[in-house]
Amino acid sequence: MMDVKQPIPGGVPGGDGKHKFMKSQDIAFYRRQTKGPKMQYQALLDTLILTEKGARFELLEAKMQNRLHVNVSPCENDTLRLVIDELKPLKPRYRVPDVLTREPKCEMVRVKERRADSVTLTWTSGLYGCRVWRLPFRLELLCDDRTVATFNPQSKLWFETLRERSTEAEADVSQLDEDNLWSETFRNFVDVKANGPTSIGADLRLHGFHDVFGIPEHADSFRLADTRDDEPYRLYNLDVFAYEIQSRLGLYGSVPFLVAHKPDRTLGVFWLNASDSFVHVNYSQEDDKTLPYTDVHWLSESGVIDCMILPGPSPAQMYRQYAELTGFQTLPPLFSLGYHHSRWDNDTQEDLTEVDANFDRHRIPYDVMWLDIEHTDGKRFFTWNPKLFPDPAQLQRRLEEKNRKLVVIIDPPIMIDPDWSLYREGRDGAHFVMDREGWIQQGDCWPGKSHYPDFSSPHTRAWYAKCFNLDRYKLWSPSLHVWLDMNEPTMFSGPELTIPKDAVQYGGWEHRELHNLYGFHQHLATVNGLMTRSGGSERPFVLTRSFFAGTQRLGAVWTGDNLSTWEYLRISIPMSLSMCITAISFCGSDIGGFIPEPGSELLVRWYQAAGLQPFFRGHSSMNTKRREPWLFEEDVISAVRSVIEDRYRLLPYWYTLFYRAHIDGLPVLRPLWMEFPHEKSIFRMERQYMLGEALMACPVTEPGVTELQVVFPGAEQLWYDVKSAEVHRGGGTKTLPVTLNTIPVFQRGGTTVCRATAVGTCTADLWKTPFALTVALDAEGAAKGEAYVDDGHSFSYRDKNEFCLRSFHMLAGRLQCRAAGEPGNYESGVALRSVDILGMRGEPSEVKVYLAGEEKGHAAEFRYHPEQGRICIGNLDLRLDDDWDIQIC
Repeated sequence: MMDVKQPIPGGVPGGDGKHKFMKSQDIAFYRRQTKGPKMQYQALLDTLILTEKGARFELLEAKMQNRLHVNVSPCENDTLRLVIDELKPLKPRYRVPDVLTREPKCEMVRVKERRADSVTLTWTSGLYGCRVWRLPFRLELLCDDRTVATFNPQSKLWFETLRERSTEAEADVSQLDEDNLWSETFRNFVDVKANGPTSIGADLRLHGFHDVFGIPEHADSFRLADTRDDEPYRLYNLDVFAYEIQSRLGLYGSVPFLVAHKPDRTLGVFWLNASDSFVHVNYSQEDDKTLPYTDVHWLSESGVIDCMILPGPSPAQMYRQYAELTGFQTLPPLFSLGYHHSRWDNDTQEDLTEVDANFDRHRIPYDVMWLDIEHTDGKRFFTWNPKLFPDPAQLQRRLEEKNRKLVVIIDPPIMIDPDWSLYREGRDGAHFVMDREGWIQQGDCWPGKSHYPDFSSPHTRAWYAKCFNLDRYKLWSPSLHVWLDMNEPTMFSGPELTIPKDAVQYGGWEHRELHNLYGFHQHLATVNGLMTRSGGSERPFVLTRSFFAGTQRLGAVWTGDNLSTWEYLRISIPMSLSMCITAISFCGSDIGGFIPEPGSELLVRWYQAAGLQPFFRGHSSMNTKRREPWLFEEDVISAVRSVIEDRYRLLPYWYTLFYRAHIDGLPVLRPLWMEFPHEKSIFRMERQYMLGEALMACPVTEPGVTELQVVFPGAEQLWYDVKSAEVHRGGGTKTLPVTLNTIPVFQRGGTTVCRATAVGTCTADLWKTPFALTVALDAEGAAKGEAYVDDGHSFSYRDKNEFCLRSFHMLAGRLQCRAAGEPGNYESGVALRSVDILGMRGEPSEVKVYLAGEEKGHAAEFRYHPEQGRICIGNLDLRLDDDWDIQIC
């Protein structure tokens, strides 16, 4: 294998890299909003009119004579939408497209009470309402006449209206601009603002809440920190190689969605804005005398104020409210939940064939081989390096024969090469981002001098999607899938390593208006391309580094270029939880860190932790030693093999969780409070989490650990160790011994979990493998759960009702298997060979199985383990598709 190292731009923590990025005080609109005059708006209640979309009224700021109009729209499912724009703008302001799956249906509003200083509105049943105060303007969301949230409680509403620039100033953009209204400079980059200052901002008070989460992506704690005397959280998609830990700097993606939780309510705040944004979080002082609250201050460089409050009140209701706005989690193809092997290197086709064979030789299952940028012809994406890959079609065929897949990387930059047909198409079709002078924007990235597709244009997205056609992308097959990298987008020669804010995109909009949408729009175009390639029949798999709200309906995300340290292993958990809590469930971090080399203990612990995250990929840099499991000591090989085998056995449960996310919007990974919403002591827990409702994961993330403290929530809850079946009662903390091979996972009493009884070479073997059902009884001797099966790759589950969804219920010693809801018509053929029941209080005299229509039933083999309270019922001949009962006598 070739060993050609390449430098990685960006720097490392503490080095020059961190100076490439701006802090809040470096940015003019932030300084103006935080240090400028306080604006006090008055609601002109006499302008209030009721419309079919809610209510509309005007605001007036007396000093500046700014006039704004406000639309208050109660939407279906109790969401409240607040949109504020200029009353008479010089021209339209940017509004974020494509993120909402449709315009929400609005409820009709009625006036409940009118006073001299306020108006109270309500809708539908009258449970929710809002009160608009005249001076100073503020808006309260009410539930049963109690205030849930207040908009503009501290009069931080800020709205810079569009204005004409004086003729003198237009003559020289470099002239002194003390307020940086029309230009600002960072390092040697000058940002010219064609529309002048256009920033917006607003604050909200969340009453009774003292814990808020979300707004990824940041390498910070799961519970958002108080930013009163520190940097705010930034939402600005940037390529930050080896990002600093415990930092609020914006990373690769942005989701302007914040989740607040208290014992009786989960609430969401969605700030629909794609420009450079900051979020301040201030918690009230904790005491027992006053009701707590959290103040959240949003500041954005441009656009309009489009703020949605999702009142829940339960976590499930709040996530459905959000999913109905931005889309439900896509149901991924089954193979994408298996293990992925990746490395940035100069591997040849022969090298990859050997790596594939070694996985089989060492009995380690895997599903997907990945190719980084060196597979291309001179870093021209959509091409192959003829020296490294003389016959890529053959490579794909060999993998396909084993039911495995290949994923190739595609970055946005298109090399400036007039001899390359793809470049000419982009240039001649006006598909590239322009600079402020009207020329095609040029920048440096991996291909060298490059242009950047303007994915905000629907015409460009359509052109880009066609690039994935089998007759366009040479030597491409239906088993090839896509990895989108560097799509923040990265420009090595640009300010903050990205496209200048004053570049111009489709519709004449400056890049500053929609920067955070760039990767989302490329993701959308790519998914459309793969869908078109299959004629709409196959589920695509597309991994993206840059993301926005709504990415959950497109594909998967990973946490970017991390380091091989224990700190990065630990931070991977809150980072993944933060993405999941904002509905992006298909996420994970690169196992072992991208660079440099992990030690054996760290590598094993990282595999263990990553195996309990949705996206499960090993990836590393060519600047490190190779990291295939078989290159380590025998005990490491064995430990890694065991982790991957456990992952494959648990795939029936993982797949069912993703189905539930796809249907209901519930996250796959969940903080403990989502399942135990009334236990304040666990609200801030980030080292333990739930996989769905049934399994609690407690990965070991410290070196040299021989024991681990585990919190068991739920005072009446039972928890069963998934390996030993040892039971632990909830409501306390226990110190448990651990070894290097210990992966602390516990099944919650009252649940069922399906597993595969054997592990093949890849996920294609899964449905051929009999299942085993583990029933963990609660204190009342009851349990319930479900299992979902379909063909694992197509949209037939959606279009032809071809799926199998089965529910399991156990009560009073009787276990039932039935269709869950409306039955699908998919014959899975999956056999159920065994049932383990945990928490039995005595040895049964008999176990009988009843098939559908049978009255007498027949005896089943079983073994009882009194020290574990466990019954193992074996040699069953049951089908997941059928109705049946098992009676414990």
